[in-house]
Amino acid sequence: MGSGNTKEIRTRRYLNKDFDSFRSDVEQYVKDYYQKVIVDTSESGLAGMLIDLNAYIGDVMSFYLDHQYSELDSETAVEQANIERHLARAGVTVMGAAPAVVPAIVYAEVPAVLDANGTSIPDPQSMPIVEEASIFEANNGVLFNLIEDIDYNERKSDGTLVADYLIGDSDSNGVPISFVLARAGTCISGLRTTESFRLGDFVPFKRISLSNPDVTLIETVYDSNGNVYYQVGDLAEDVVYAAIPNTHSDSTDVENLLQIKPAPYRYTAKTNLGDRTTTITLGGGSATSFEDDAIPDPSTFALPLYGKTTFPRLSLNPDKLLETKTLGVYSPNVDLFISYRYGGGLDHNIEPGTLRSVRQLNVKFPYGAQSIVTTKVKSSIEVDNKVKARGGDDRPTTEDLRDAIPVAKNSQQRIVSKSDVLARIYTMPSSFGRVFRAGLRNNPNNPLATQLFVVSRDASSNLSTVPDSLKKNLKTYLNTFRMVSDSIDIIDSPIVNLGLMFEVTTDPQLNKKTILQSISVKLRKFFDKKNFQIDQPILISDIHNLIYNTQGVISVNKIKFDNIVGITDGREYSDVYHDLNLNTTKGNAILPPPGGIFELKYPDDDLKGRAI
Repeated sequence: MGSGNTKEIRTRRYLNKDFDSFRSDVEQYVKDYYQKVIVDTSESGLAGMLIDLNAYIGDVMSFYLDHQYSELDSETAVEQANIERHLARAGVTVMGAAPAVVPAIVYAEVPAVLDANGTSIPDPQSMPIVEEASIFEANNGVLFNLIEDIDYNERKSDGTLVADYLIGDSDSNGVPISFVLARAGTCISGLRTTESFRLGDFVPFKRISLSNPDVTLIETVYDSNGNVYYQVGDLAEDVVYAAIPNTHSDSTDVENLLQIKPAPYRYTAKTNLGDRTTTITLGGGSATSFEDDAIPDPSTFALPLYGKTTFPRLSLNPDKLLETKTLGVYSPNVDLFISYRYGGGLDHNIEPGTLRSVRQLNVKFPYGAQSIVTTKVKSSIEVDNKVKARGGDDRPTTEDLRDAIPVAKNSQQRIVSKSDVLARIYTMPSSFGRVFRAGLRNNPNNPLATQLFVVSRDASSNLSTVPDSLKKNLKTYLNTFRMVSDSIDIIDSPIVNLGLMFEVTTDPQLNKKTILQSISVKLRKFFDKKNFQIDQPILISDIHNLIYNTQGVISVNKIKFDNIVGITDGREYSDVYHDLNLNTTKGNAILPPPGGIFELKYPDDDLKGRAI
């Protein structure tokens, strides 16, 4: 029945993954089916060389197949370009170092004058306005930019000065000669610069890279034709939201009004994962073409024949048909100017009283002020910070950003679930400060409200309360995404500072100090701040196992936690008192207060061990 023409079925294996297994199977395949033709399959023979080449190709292809499969998963991807794609798909924004925010007190000494009642008051004609963009310097060299004007002549509704003031100098009769005025203004750390670029001929979606890394805010982008460019999340967005001063009677309650503004000139900004430099992408349309048409008229591209009856085959660029405002426009052959802020880090969280130097002062005075007086007032201006700067943080590592992918994947352009809230908080632009840890709890007094507990870090990487300015930024940022029926209460997370004492019995043949040092290293890693979240309990059994599994430990005799509060031995701790005994479960889990977080603040002093 034609069985002689049936092709022989040969055995093949598909589970090989490395060179040796490929070579072994190929060699066996040759012996099974080519034994009459090939006798010598040793490595020194021609057949051995061909077998090695086949095994080599199979090994390489197997490696790249595994590698490509791994690159499809955000958790196993190792190539920077692929990790950036995973972050972009999940909506995780790559950020650089975050700047610190601090309220600075700016002092100015002005002459005294007599009012209508004969009372000495600060001279209104000599009161300056310290303008935005003035620069102050901290003792560690970090620069802070004033982000709002400080007007010393601003008045309350009752006509009194908003600024605090006290007598500076007096004459021999005690009559004031001058007054020292003080007003607070918000400052953000980092540097500020403007770069210019020459835009040549039109190229759709032209990209421009800024020279400085860790860009925290792009302030203005405009070209030499006077066109202002607006930053958008995607080039398909053709409007932006602008805050304009409220001039109505309710301006005391509503400072700014929200305005929808068309943005034909727009751009997107992206931070590179490797060097954290920023690239902006301009629109895909040319501002010199199709001024009146949102979509081009195809008839304008018809080829004139000028009397000919034939025409040759032409090479056409289809992108020429897309020079439209649909994805934004930019002006070619102009100069583009980009002003931005950059820089940040944990060392920007300066201590109180360390912001003392005036690096650059922008001041203006009321019309008619005498130059000799304005010069003296300007030279008297000083600055100081009464509180710590907060919100500064180092660059999030690749692993930090990768960890945010699972949460961000399920988030939307609105806040629906608790995961959405956390995703929005951790991806908030770094120019507004950064939250170190955030946790959510149901509000026991309002079923429609959620309590958001937040905590920051100071310059020493210790946990600290979140500054009010950052809370306001959080409120404003989250409010644009939350649903109308939802309510979020932002609360400082209680920080519980711990002390730990343990006692172990050790092998008498080993050095006790070495064993205690090994235990201390393990406990330091366990209590690293990066390992703790809000509302995370401490399992005493984990501590017991960690100590017991240290080489040289025979038994763990004692483990005792203490809550350290206030000032102890010159060290400053949190003011939160938490009874650890009452908050230890039968399963030996130490629970933090609601919305709280544990911290071993000073391991050198608060971690003590004894070996017997």
